[in-house]
Amino acid sequence: MQFGKDAIEAIWRRQCGAWERSDAACVQSFLVECLQHDLDPQDGLNWIIEHRTQLSDADAVVDAALHWVNEHTSTGSPVSGIGAEQQE
Repeated sequence: MQFGKDAIEAIWRRQCGAWERSDAACVQSFLVECLQHDLDPQDGLNWIIEHRTQLSDADAVVDAALHWVNEHTSTGSPVSGIGAEQQE
């Protein structure tokens, strides 16, 4: 969904700005804002992983994001009703 990716990128720019200054604190703010805008934090995590080569300390940033998602969602799974497929 392009709208979601555009929204995620805009939140990233607002919270973290340049890739070089991205750290655990801005990543947490980024994921919180994703959740506030009804965007699944797992999508935010996936976006970070997709762009990890642009991060100066990719391992630490991805680890912080993964930890946050695991702490704030049900075992790191998509938020109910947001990005989750409906089972019939």
